[in-house]
This record gives sequence, structure tokens and C-alpha cells, in this order.
Amino acid sequence: MSTQPEPWLRGTHSEIPAVLRAVVHALELSREDIEKWCAPPSDEALNARPAGIAPVAFHLRHIVRSLDRLLTYAEGEQLNPSQLAALKTELDPGATHDELFAEFHAGIDNAIRRILSYSGPGLEQSRGVGRKALPTTVGGLLVHCADHTQRHTGQAVTTAKIIKPDSVAR
Repeated sequence: MSTQPEPWLRGTHSEIPAVLRAVVHALELSREDIEKWCAPPSDEALNARPAGIAPVAFHLRHIVRSLDRLLTYAEGEQLNPSQLAALKTELDPGATHDELFAEFHAGIDNAIRRILSYSGPGLEQSRGVGRKALPTTVGGLLVHCADHTQRHTGQAVTTAKIIKPDSVAR
């Protein structure tokens, strides 16, 4: 068990604005929780769907692929064909532990790099999401990156505990 406090209590990233810092800390916490609770299961367990719920593999893919999509909108762009194709494969069975965790870590690292490129005043810039260009702001998208990531991290951790009940004792 880690003796470190959660990322937001470590005094890190003090050089960046508070909103950006909170988003980065949420992604760092997600990475730590996923590593702690979801890394040990086998390929089969990562793809398991107890009671028909989404597998851990889905949540890991969805976290980083959603971050990529949300940050694309924050950057004022629309999704490209590759992002749309990846969206359709998030629930595909047969993912391996190594490929899932490689994609997850690379995706979190990429998201943090992209988030760090923003500055405070730019957070109020208007943005549109999706084909309907639903209204939000850069800051709204970045905050959603944090809360959406945490929501799916919790679901992944819960599913991992269901498929491997002895992990609760760790």
C-alpha cells in the first residue's frame, strides 16, 4: 500500500494554474488507481463481463480514447476518421494486458502533455462538441476530462474487484 498522499496533496505542478493542476492530478490518480487495482488480472479477467457489465479492458480504452477526443475538441478541432474508428472498438473482446496498459499509459502521458499546453486566459474560449457542436468552453472540456476519467476509473476498479475478489485485501 502506498504511503504517499493522493497526487493533489503532494505539492506537485505548483507552477501551473489551479484548474489545469487539478485535471493533471485527476489523471495521475487514475493512473495510480488503475495500476494498483487493475494491473494484476489476466487477459481473460480484463475482458470478463460479470453480470454483463463492461469489462476492465473497455474502461481502460475508453478513458484514454475519450481523453484524446475531448482534448481534440478543446483544441478547436473535429474528430478524425482514426478517432471515430477507435471509438467503435472500445468494447472489442480479446485485449491483452500488455497492449491495454501500453495504450493506457501512453494515452495518459499524451493527455497530460496536451493539458499542460493550455494557459489560464484561454480556458474561457468557446468550443463545440460533436457533430451538433454542443456549446462548452476549453475549461469545461478540461474539467470534464478529469471527472469522466475518474468515473471510468471507479468503474474499472469496481469491476476488477468483482473479477478478482482477493484483490480487495491488498
